[in-house]
Amino acid sequence: MLSLLFKLGKKKQTLEDTVLLIQKGDKDLQNQLIEQYKPFVAKTVSSVCKRYINENDDEFSIGLIAFNDAIEKYSTDKGSSLFAFAELVIKRKVIDYIRKEARKPYTLNLDLQEHEEGDFSQSKIESDLSIEEYTKLIEQEQRKEEIAYFQHRLKDFKLTFAEIVEQSPKHFDARQNAILVATKLIEDDELREFLFHKKQLPVKQLEAKVAVSRKTIERNRKYIIAMAIILSGEFLYLKEYIKGVLHS
Repeated sequence: MLSLLFKLGKKKQTLEDTVLLIQKGDKDLQNQLIEQYKPFVAKTVSSVCKRYINENDDEFSIGLIAFNDAIEKYSTDKGSSLFAFAELVIKRKVIDYIRKEARKPYTLNLDLQEHEEGDFSQSKIESDLSIEEYTKLIEQEQRKEEIAYFQHRLKDFKLTFAEIVEQSPKHFDARQNAILVATKLIEDDELREFLFHKKQLPVKQLEAKVAVSRKTIERNRKYIIAMAIILSGEFLYLKEYIKGVLHS
């Protein structure tokens, strides 16, 4: 533990650097970090389950695995805060687990009802509706968490969700072009690093790589940054929005 504290120094300033050391193969440091932040994992899982979670609960184990995944997948592209990224990953994994577990007893009961009665009973219909409603609630929770994390990422660039909505290109083809610019930006290692390290859009460099004028890039700067954040991050639902725009 002392070695961990020594390496961490001031936690808020060096935690991300510690993660980079772990990603280079320091397994002892990885285990120590996971052990130290078990309370964070338990608190995050409890917020999803709406009840107290201890280390004996299956949900806690899922959360711990997700925290480890977050450590291994984290990069500066994911934002300045490991905790914000880890929180999103943990909540998503736990929500997925809850959804899968919720279906198991219903499936067994429904099979028994159909076998005994020979057709779909009223109880089965009610159960199906309950599962559908529960799934919708879970998906709403996932979208809520994803948007909250997106808003957190926008703050790194001194942007707000309201600004992005307000300054979104009005014309459909303009939105498509802006997304294609963001895609080109993310696919280029040098441009992506410039964006996430300097927190600025590399307008001049982008102009040389895309068939869009500098004036257009600057006019849609905030929207392009927002789309680049989504394309580079853990945003399942927001990426579906982007796919919808590109393939419409």
